[in-house]
Amino acid sequence: MPVHSAGLLLYRLTHAEPEVLIAHMGGPFWAAKDDAAWSIPKGEYDPDGETALEAALREFREELGVAPPPEPHAELGTWAYSSGKRITVFVADGAGFSLEGLEFGEFELEWPPRSGRTQSFPEVDRVEWMPLPAARDKLVKGQRPALDALQEHLSAAGAG
Repeated sequence: MPVHSAGLLLYRLTHAEPEVLIAHMGGPFWAAKDDAAWSIPKGEYDPDGETALEAALREFREELGVAPPPEPHAELGTWAYSSGKRITVFVADGAGFSLEGLEFGEFELEWPPRSGRTQSFPEVDRVEWMPLPAARDKLVKGQRPALDALQEHLSAAGAG
């Protein structure tokens, strides 16, 4: 059975071009990486227990420590990673969304490997607004189709 994940991609329109809010993944594996080391705030869920939108909003709160912007939230689509994991991405207008007061969620990991010691690490270690071309380089490969879908969404709305 495939693993399901859902996330919320915020965007804002600037004078130059649209920007998206993405997060650099935390923990020792990602610490020295930048390109293809960023993610849409997202996480796994059980489709028998909650909807993809409920999961996306919950994961946004858990990873960033703040409430997501209020509705409307539009579904951009669902894509499969090369691993078979499926991600459903929703979008919301993040104009006016403040990066103040963020409190990143944490996870525990045996570190260093095979040491028997468990350490806590932030799920994400920073977030930034980025123009779409920069975000395309920074996002993990499996999430890049969401940027194309966002561009289509904005064009259809006359905003892109």
